[in-house]
Amino acid sequence: MYTSIRILVADDHVIVRMGLMQTIENLRPNAILSEVDDYKSLFSLISRENFDLLILDVNMPNGTFQQAIDFIRVKQPKLKILVFSSQEEHLYALRYLKMGADGFLNKLSSREQIDAALTTMLEKGRFLSDEVKDLMVSNSLNKQHVSTSIETLSNRELEVANKLIEGLSLKELSSQLNLHVSTVSTYKNRIFEKLNVQSIPDLIAVMRVYN
Repeated sequence: MYTSIRILVADDHVIVRMGLMQTIENLRPNAILSEVDDYKSLFSLISRENFDLLILDVNMPNGTFQQAIDFIRVKQPKLKILVFSSQEEHLYALRYLKMGADGFLNKLSSREQIDAALTTMLEKGRFLSDEVKDLMVSNSLNKQHVSTSIETLSNRELEVANKLIEGLSLKELSSQLNLHVSTVSTYKNRIFEKLNVQSIPDLIAVMRVYN
């Protein structure tokens, strides 16, 4: 029998969020669930209430993943963070773990995989799929690992790229990231150069390959 736990689900896609919460309710009937649909609401709720586990979709509006990590480590340093994403696991999982997440779970995961992730996160505080474990071993054995274009982006550049394909303007990005417009423009130029694209539609096409 599972003890009562507090889980916060953060995802801006209603159908995905509700589906995940229903699955968790079936797997953990005693769990106390809360939900938010953007970073602003996430920061507000975490400031008021304590949780055992955060299941987080990184590509939400009104903030960034790195801002969330920094905020949580100050407000609730013991809170475990499980990234729940549709992005390619072999390209993004290790990056998010290095940035401060405690686990990565693909949105296409089965009920059994979700159950395993919940159990492992709550008992051990970290969850790595077999694919990520294999990737970590491969990377450690192969120091000459050749990066894909997306892997050449810095964490900040990746954040900016994901916001750009959401349709945010440079001014909106500067406000969300608390950066000067000129700085955001510099990041945009670096992204375009590294990914060899000339426009936002080109960027969207490239990012969709990996997202």
